[in-house]
Amino acid sequence: MEAISNSVGGNVPKTNGVNGHSNGTSGHSANTNGHSVQNGNSKRPIRIAGCSGGVYDRKRAIHDMAKNEDVDVITGDWMSEANMTLRGSDKREKLGSGTLVGKAYEPYFLEELDPAIPWLAKRGVKIAVNAGASDVQGLAEAVRGLVEKHGVDLKVAYVDGDDVTDAVLKLYKQGEKFLNLPANKNIQDWGYEPLCAQCYLGGTGIAACFEGGADIVVCGRVADASVTVGAAMWWHGWQREANVQELAGALMIGHIIECSTYATGGYYSGFKDLGDQDTDMGYPIAAIDEKGHAVITMEKGKHGLVTPATIASQLLYEIQGDLYYNSDVTASISDIRLESVGKNAVKVSGVKGSPPPPTTKVGITAKGGWQAEFHFFLTGLDIEEKAKMIERQTKETMGEHLSKFSCLNFTIAGKVPEDPQSQDEATVDLRIFAQSRDPDILSASSIIDSDRGSFARFCIENLLQGYPGSTMAPDMRQAIGRPFFEYWVSLLPQTFVKETAHLHDGRVIDIPSPSVTQEYAREQPDQPATINPADLSRFGPTTRVPLGYITLGRSGDKSSNANLGLFVRHDDEWDWLRTVLSTDTLRKLLGKDDAGRQIDRCEMPNIKAVHFLLKDHLDRGFNATSGYDSLGKNLCEYIRAKHVEIPNKFLERGRV
Repeated sequence: MEAISNSVGGNVPKTNGVNGHSNGTSGHSANTNGHSVQNGNSKRPIRIAGCSGGVYDRKRAIHDMAKNEDVDVITGDWMSEANMTLRGSDKREKLGSGTLVGKAYEPYFLEELDPAIPWLAKRGVKIAVNAGASDVQGLAEAVRGLVEKHGVDLKVAYVDGDDVTDAVLKLYKQGEKFLNLPANKNIQDWGYEPLCAQCYLGGTGIAACFEGGADIVVCGRVADASVTVGAAMWWHGWQREANVQELAGALMIGHIIECSTYATGGYYSGFKDLGDQDTDMGYPIAAIDEKGHAVITMEKGKHGLVTPATIASQLLYEIQGDLYYNSDVTASISDIRLESVGKNAVKVSGVKGSPPPPTTKVGITAKGGWQAEFHFFLTGLDIEEKAKMIERQTKETMGEHLSKFSCLNFTIAGKVPEDPQSQDEATVDLRIFAQSRDPDILSASSIIDSDRGSFARFCIENLLQGYPGSTMAPDMRQAIGRPFFEYWVSLLPQTFVKETAHLHDGRVIDIPSPSVTQEYAREQPDQPATINPADLSRFGPTTRVPLGYITLGRSGDKSSNANLGLFVRHDDEWDWLRTVLSTDTLRKLLGKDDAGRQIDRCEMPNIKAVHFLLKDHLDRGFNATSGYDSLGKNLCEYIRAKHVEIPNKFLERGRV
């Protein structure tokens, strides 16, 4: 059928004869239509499951959720800054060489979807996922193939427009600065040539697909939480400009469930509460009502926990401050509330909404060069001196080739304890990490070619004149150069985004940029220290112990930014935490890791949390970083291990 373009003005497009569960019989007796009215003028909450937080999440999730749980929509996210760069660059290279693009999507989604398809059809469960990467149309076609294989009637739609390469490259050539979000630098000072660009879409296109009768909606790159926003928008009939408050609530619920079991006990600093019930954690389910409030539960009969602490932990993950921006809406979370309403059930409310910004985040990819690493094992005494010897010898061997490395780091991981009780205890790792734009200096062939310099040879050649006990890692594969990408995060006006929803019957619906937006300051509000600090002497005697004895928290990344949220369990500990945890205190706790860069601080009193945003803390982000903590996930555990003076009366309650 010939595609017909429709402009929808910013509201969810309306089509005739749309049924919320268009295939088979719904497994939910209370619902036969996604827009049915029950209990007077109230619609029942939509039940949305979060079944994937990354490419390699467990494969059982979609199948088990569709078969065993009463849910309306299953969501999942297979996208990250890593595969955005990889798939996007692959697409541009193939287009440049005139070859077929093909399969620039995440195939792992198909492996999870395949066994679930019969149950999706039988129980009338819909799906919205973020897995198309740089070939969302190809993914939609692959999904249709699976549906046909199973012989069921499921309608597949897709949302595109996130590939903004042409628009970004045109603006770049015209001199657009594309200020970097973490460091506020111009892209002209980057030193790399942009290759491709992908922006983050909202949920309006997903809602349009469901409104048009779709059962499965695949997206290239919507924001992580947008799949939940789109599903709730469709179900409740919300409009982008008219239902800002409700959309903001759904946005934060989407944020909580988008990393799957991060909300139910995974990556939880209180993980010891799980005991040994940690091998098959349940995936989260959010029941979002017409006000945008929700009760979060999880799969029945599975391991894990849903408590205010597990939900607060995930709420604090990867946020950038009080304001949480999306293409559809902006949410303020400083007054968010989490309330236990039953076993493994937490109500989320208190989110405030405002219009979206006129811009959306855009990630720009460039080829960075090649990188490799080499490892030595150092044992016993004089570790620092042994490491310095390795560095001197290696650099001397490199000679004139030293200048070819754009990055060359020597890093010790670990520390030998006093009087170690085993040789393993007495052994640490020395990592030599290298990056270069010269492929030869890191190429596989040059490892054994004595006539050419190579990173691996530079490291190996000093083995017999090395430190006492010289031992290298036996696996040489890491020393062979592999390509890496640089990633530049900036903002793009939403008016440059040409988003479209492609329905199962050939219709194409244009999704315009928001008609109502609000300008926000580039930097979020910062409160370096608390207002009205408490007199710390009132808390009584203290003991110097790890901060994590009474605090929980979570940290994460966004490009090269790291975020850190810490919270306490008891109300009377809140005044102590907010008073102690100033920005200056955090810098002291960071120790050698404080590079003096910008740190923003805010408070969330209802969940007893202090949040920090560490700007440009992660050395360029996951794709290019030279550090161990490439995703910022261990920052929280490092800070929780640092010693501070904690009131004894808090410690008497037992440590986390």
